[in-house]
Amino acid sequence: MNKHIVFAICGCLFFIDGFSQTITIEESLDEIEQNNKELKGYQAFIESQELKNKSTNNLPDPQISGFYLPFGDNATGNYTEYQVSQSFEFPTVYAARGKWNDSKSKQLVSAYLKRRQEVLLKAKNVLIEIAFLQKQKVIETKRRAQSKQVFDQIQKLFDKEQVGLLDLNKAKIAWIQEQFVVQKIESDIQIQLSKLKTLNGGKPLDSISPKIILPIKIGTVENLWQEKLSKEPALQELKLNEAASLQKIKLEENKGLPNLALGYNYQGVNESNYSGFYGSISIPLWNSKNKVKAAEANYEYLQSTTEVITNSLNTQFQETFERYELILRKYNEYQITMDNLNSEQLLFKAYQLGEYSFMDYYVELQFYRNASDKMLQMEKELQLLQAQLLKHQL
Repeated sequence: MNKHIVFAICGCLFFIDGFSQTITIEESLDEIEQNNKELKGYQAFIESQELKNKSTNNLPDPQISGFYLPFGDNATGNYTEYQVSQSFEFPTVYAARGKWNDSKSKQLVSAYLKRRQEVLLKAKNVLIEIAFLQKQKVIETKRRAQSKQVFDQIQKLFDKEQVGLLDLNKAKIAWIQEQFVVQKIESDIQIQLSKLKTLNGGKPLDSISPKIILPIKIGTVENLWQEKLSKEPALQELKLNEAASLQKIKLEENKGLPNLALGYNYQGVNESNYSGFYGSISIPLWNSKNKVKAAEANYEYLQSTTEVITNSLNTQFQETFERYELILRKYNEYQITMDNLNSEQLLFKAYQLGEYSFMDYYVELQFYRNASDKMLQMEKELQLLQAQLLKHQL
């Protein structure tokens, strides 16, 4: 990536003319993050799941059992017995399960960050769309005024019988078409604003302005990928899945240790009684069979999955970066050429001086306008590609 090319157009690329107030996309995204209902709901879900996970590490309820045996020959008197006991797994199991719960909490946070990134990337794309629609509206409004001026001139010539009805109708159609283009852009802006309002929890962005600064900061493909490896939620989620699976193995190993129970026992008969401590230990023969092997197999599967998905994401990233570079170079060439030509203004002056007929002027004008529109679309595509490349920074 030629950084000089990137920063050479930094000062003139990705600025949208509009209101007097300036707001960055980052400021808008911060507000959306605070208000988005889906993200708020997910935060509540995380809290509920964490509490649920912690509950799995509680001790079983204590048990109280008793016997009163008044029936029979009762030669030695009525028999009474009661026992209070507390059962529990081997102590190391609770420590291992606690660490497993911690790893599951990290997975929940990672899943939230992944969903947050999806919401903010969607919002950023909408903001980019609004910004470029506003810029397009400015351009098309000027074109509409110019088309009206041309129509008025031809109307005067028609009234003087210097041009025919065909030229007059063509000029009128051109003006009407420009009016429709501006109206459609205004409608599209309202649609995008409605999407943005939904993403912002049903609240309009009070500070939104079409004068949105879209900074361009992008490094080499190698540096960006390394940054992505450390920050991308989707990749972090894979690592956390592995860590949780590894901790699951340790938990299953500890669950293979015997369960314990401690308590107090009382026995009484014929005014004689015995009391003392109660204890039991389980024999771990069947319950933990194959569970450790299953956990180990799952860990191996997740390791393989991480490698496959990481390689796939890297391939997609490389393709996106290469497309970004290609369009950036083409945009730079377009910009230099279009800036030097200043074609629409020169063409309009030539028409006013009578050097072009209306049809010749209109044909030439469409050529330059198509080129200008193409450059604007390239500019927008660059921003959308950049948003995709830098989504790990959201």
